[in-house]
Amino acid sequence: MRTVLYNGNIYQGRNQFAEALIIDNGRIQYVGSNVEARNADHIDESIDCEGRTVVPGFNDTHMHMMMMGETMNMLSLYDCTSIDQIIERARAFVEAHPEVRRTGLHGRGWNQDFFTGEKRILTRHDADQISTEFPVVLERVCGHIVAANTHAINLLGLHADSPQYPGGTFEIGAGGELNGVFTELACPFVYRLIAQPDRNEKERRFRQAMEYAVSCGLTSVQSNDLGSDSTGRMESYEILRAVMQPETAPLRLHMQICSASPDALQQDIQDGIYSHAAEINNGWLSVGPLKLFMDGSLGARTALIRAGYHDDPNNHGEQVMSQEELDQYCEIANRNGIQVVTHGIGDGAIEAIINSYERVAVNGKNPLRNGIIHCQITDVPLLQRMVNLSIPAFYQPIFINYDRMITDARVGSQMASTSYAFRSFPAMGGIVSYGTDAPVEDCNPLQNLYSAIVRKSLNGQPEGGWYPEECVNIYDAVDAYTVGSAFCQHMEADKGRLAAGQLADMVILDHNIFNVSPEEVRDTLPVRTIVDGRTVFSA
Repeated sequence: MRTVLYNGNIYQGRNQFAEALIIDNGRIQYVGSNVEARNADHIDESIDCEGRTVVPGFNDTHMHMMMMGETMNMLSLYDCTSIDQIIERARAFVEAHPEVRRTGLHGRGWNQDFFTGEKRILTRHDADQISTEFPVVLERVCGHIVAANTHAINLLGLHADSPQYPGGTFEIGAGGELNGVFTELACPFVYRLIAQPDRNEKERRFRQAMEYAVSCGLTSVQSNDLGSDSTGRMESYEILRAVMQPETAPLRLHMQICSASPDALQQDIQDGIYSHAAEINNGWLSVGPLKLFMDGSLGARTALIRAGYHDDPNNHGEQVMSQEELDQYCEIANRNGIQVVTHGIGDGAIEAIINSYERVAVNGKNPLRNGIIHCQITDVPLLQRMVNLSIPAFYQPIFINYDRMITDARVGSQMASTSYAFRSFPAMGGIVSYGTDAPVEDCNPLQNLYSAIVRKSLNGQPEGGWYPEECVNIYDAVDAYTVGSAFCQHMEADKGRLAAGQLADMVILDHNIFNVSPEEVRDTLPVRTIVDGRTVFSA
């Protein structure tokens, strides 16, 4: 199949654009002028871009595609502005979906900092107002904290003297009883109380999430869908392999894979999880890195902060694993040629991750491209160590939408000024890529670009931007989302640019994002998304 795109504004790099390109059997064969492209032989399809801008397909370096599909079908609490609104919405959801009385209720997306009244973490007392007859699990937007009702606590058989979960906690309230708040690795034990849909429904939700992603302009995702919890893990893997077929999959998915322990990682290696060649299903599904967690989130106050929280000095957050365990993971992965990407938000977590990566470095280098996901709270020495070791940062600029509200209070203005270092880190020589952590945030790449270039909330606050010296230009932002993302998955030879020999993954946009206001970038929409030369979305 040979396709020509003509009359386009085809991005080639900073201030460089072509008019046309030719696609031949899923790869770009030619990029250049309208005349040459229109006169080419054996063209099966012609697409008139009508002067619109064409960019490489966006590649999200960290998200959760299956969880995104689940979230699209559960109780949504993302826009709730009070505890009372959450309770009312949940009650209405139960009335509209009576089956949850049997399966349990799982809601997601609340954020206490967006409440207009009392700004506090939800507890079992709030969840009990929804129901005391079936499990109610209310997950914070970050996924690092949940509030469960008394019925759920009783099903778990927990009491104040119960041993804590490794890598997570259940909180004891002022009265000496469990208050229903669970953090970090304690959360999955609560999720198990909610009945899971059958495989057909899981596949439908997965496909629904991918269809939304390509409508936003994503053509590749690096998705953490295989968790460390053995419950349903292999079923998720089988769903990925079944759905990600070359003829029908709308995008390319690179797996980020969790293991429950270093011993479990060794078993995964022996079981062949990492040895199904570099690619499965002709490259539509590929085996990627080991995914680890070192801390929690800033909003939940579980991110690991070396000096303690500025507004709560005795709280340093939560360290999900010891330095020794992280070292062990990295040593096993390095010995087996497996890349490692680790969740690190607080500076304490980032320091520990750098320490482990440094120990497995080869002559001071990082050939596996072990990276840090989020990489939010940093000082200049940490950033310099990352540059020296060539450790990539997997950034989520869209986090600015919320985190600008809390970061100064959580870590102080001095540390905040060197955090979310979207401009200064690459200026130092650092490697960056962009993602969204969807469904924590929407997977929309244009909103993410807006956040990077203005450092404001999606409604434009603060007016001058939050630490605007860290704003990046649109060219660097697009490159981070394409070239940088491809580099982080060892695929820069195949994707990230609109050049001869690269995969034919691209997006036609309704605005020239290189020549409009930031607000117009934010509001830009894909007109057509093309993957492997095949149109997978058309407005």
